[in-house]
Parts: sequence; C-alpha cells; structure tokens
Amino acid sequence: MTATPLTLQPRAVDHPVDPSVDHEIQAIVAGEATTETCNTDLAAGPWTFDTRPGYGPGSSMGDVIPTGTPRQGQLPAAYREADEAELAARIVAAKATLGDRVVVLGHFYQREEVVVHADYVGDSFQLANAALEHPDAEAIVFCGVHFMAETADLLSRPEQAVILPNLAAGCSMADMADIDQVEDCWEQLADMYGDMETPDADGLVPVIPVTYMNSSAAIKGFVGRHGGIVCTSSNARTVLEWAFARGRRVLFFPDQHLGRNTAKAMGVPLEQMPMWNPRKALGGSTEAELEDARVILWHGFCSVHRRFTVDQIAAARVEHPGVRVIVHPECPMDVVDAADEAGSTDYIRKAIAAATEPTTFAIGTEINLVQRLAAQFPQHEIFCLDPVVCPCSTMYRIHPGYLAWVLEGLVAGEVLNRITVTADVAEPARVALERMLAAKP
Repeated sequence: MTATPLTLQPRAVDHPVDPSVDHEIQAIVAGEATTETCNTDLAAGPWTFDTRPGYGPGSSMGDVIPTGTPRQGQLPAAYREADEAELAARIVAAKATLGDRVVVLGHFYQREEVVVHADYVGDSFQLANAALEHPDAEAIVFCGVHFMAETADLLSRPEQAVILPNLAAGCSMADMADIDQVEDCWEQLADMYGDMETPDADGLVPVIPVTYMNSSAAIKGFVGRHGGIVCTSSNARTVLEWAFARGRRVLFFPDQHLGRNTAKAMGVPLEQMPMWNPRKALGGSTEAELEDARVILWHGFCSVHRRFTVDQIAAARVEHPGVRVIVHPECPMDVVDAADEAGSTDYIRKAIAAATEPTTFAIGTEINLVQRLAAQFPQHEIFCLDPVVCPCSTMYRIHPGYLAWVLEGLVAGEVLNRITVTADVAEPARVALERMLAAKP
C-alpha cells in the first residue's frame, strides 16, 4: 500500500463545492455561510495561538496537553502577513528551485491550501512508504503531525532531514499513551502474569503489545523491545491475528476504539476487552478481569472521530433515504455498528472512487478529507456526518505560511524544524515497524 501522486479529478465548472475548509470557516465567521464551526478562532492563522498552551482550536481543544509538548517559535512577519495567493506563489517558486532535493508529503487531513503543494498525499503509513521512494531527496517535508514525521525519520536514510513545518502539530491521541505510563502498565501486568517473555506450554507469552501507528517513536520502541508490533487502521485485523498467534492477550494502545472495533469484528467478546486507565491501579480493572482478558484496551481516543454519533447517522438516514454511511474505525463502537461500512481513510476514498452510480455518502472522518472528496467527485453528494465544521486541531496547525517558511529556508541552506529520533529508540521502533510491514492484510 503506497501513496500516489495527487491527481485531482476534473470538477464541474458550476459545481458549488469548494474543497477549502478554511474558506468555509472564513465565510462562517464573516456571516456569509449558514453552517457552524466549533471555534471561530480557526479563522485566524495558527501563529495566533502557537504561543498558547493546548492543542489549539478544533476537535482536540478540550484535551489536556502534556507538559513539555513541543512548541513552535514565532513565524516571521513576512509569512504571517502574506495572503493566500502570495504564499502559494512562494511555495511553488521554492519547490521549483529545490527540485528533486525535496519531497513534500501531505496527509489526507491537511487543509486544501497545503495539500495542493504535496508531491504525495495519503495516510500516515502510505506517506511513510512514499518517503522511502525518495532516497536521494535531501529533505522530506512532512505536512502532517509529529508522530508521522518521527516515523518518516525512522524509515528514511540518516542523512535525510525530515521537517515538520509547525512543531506544535502534535496529536492528542498519541499523547494519551505516555511512555512512562506504558512502562508502568507493563510492570503491573508482569507482577500479575509473571514472566512476560517465556512462552507457556502452548508457545504463547502472556501479553503482546500492539501500538497503533498514531503513537510516538518512544511507544513504537517499547513495542519493538517487548516482541510487539505496530498496526494501521488498514491492517489492524491482520496484526491482531499475528499477535494472537504469539500471545494469550494483546495490550492495544493508544486508541481504544480501533482496538475494540477490530477485536469485536474478530469475535472477541466485549467482556474480554477491559479498559486500562493509566491513572488507576491495575488500569481500573480487577485481577480476574485481566486474567480473562483477550485485548486490554488503552484509555485513549481520537477527538475528531469521537465527535460522530448514532444520532447523526439517524438524522442522515431521515434526510437522505438510501444514504451510504461510511465511518472510520476510530469512531466509537455504536457509531461503527450503526454505519453501513467502516474503514481507513484510504478505504473511504477508494469506496467513493469506485461508486459507478451517483450516490449520497455520509462520511464519518476529518472534514478536510470529506470536503475535498465532495469537490473531487461532483457526481455524488458527499457530506460530513458532523454538521459542525471542526477540523483536527493539530493537522490544522500546518498552514501555507509555515510550508513556505521551511521551503524557503531550504533554498537558503537552512534546515528548520528537523525531527530526529535517537538511536536507542529508533532501533527497536524499526523492528516493530518491520513486523508491521510484513503483516500484509
């Protein structure tokens, strides 16, 4: 599964869908649109709130940000004051000057004004693979969030610089599995289960740790050291099968919903999926519950996908009879159960592209992707299940101003915002990623 160069399908000239979420938010704030946004601060440049604590306006604005989270320094005024057209021209010029020396990667959830400049678009796993396809590039500019840039650094050559345009573009879900909390959890489980490395008579160890791609390099390194594996939303089932072939149980983090939805679809009973809350002794479960567990779910979630509800699906079905509802597996279980289908961002994109007849789609994933799909496929009616425009807080921290800044820095011979993973973490993290790459659905 690899990312592909961005190719926009021809859009009908009179089709009213603008792929830009930023344009819609600006119209809402100006009173020119009837839709609603979760926070009018989204209309401002991210540099306005880069100095404030927190993830910023958007879906994660209510999440608690860990102490010591990377902060972005002040963006020079020339970039803060430039308009959309000037920034686009500067980005195009810088890319033309740099040529093959740089590759720009854009996640599906990035704003349209950034994605149009990406050499490749995809999910975090696809973009990590895209980075591998350019071993001669001096720099990889990753328009996504921090854990994605870390993964690109893990998989790229040592001399390649991986750049994150805005250091404040983290991920609240990834931050919900802190390495110290995970190490403490492992110690508590070892006290209960005994030797975690020696297989029993059936050849199974007590627990196999599995981390979602949406996690820090430190967590990936922990998993690699303890015989575990990384998964994506596309291969989660394959990875759980791999883990169950080696362990009695799986410790799955940081997203409880992907773990629960995947294991449930495999026939694991809900009562054998206790939650581990790192702020409670034994995660808040009893020894009996943990002894009987098949999947121990970490108390983490994606704030974008937690916004989707069964009521939204019901409303969509009333308003649009025959609607096809597709949601991401990071959504809560009742939402996944109420939808027609659940799948990764790439699954959603391919499902819409494959529809041969005009179809109404209600999509439960990040608004930037949904809006772009609505513009790319005007033969269909495509809308976001959540009627409130509320993009990912941290993806939205990447703005064309930051992209222009880091690219023009490269033109001037300066590497800005380089992301590096230390060798002690990188080595075991690569082991876990290699196991994931070998576990093909």
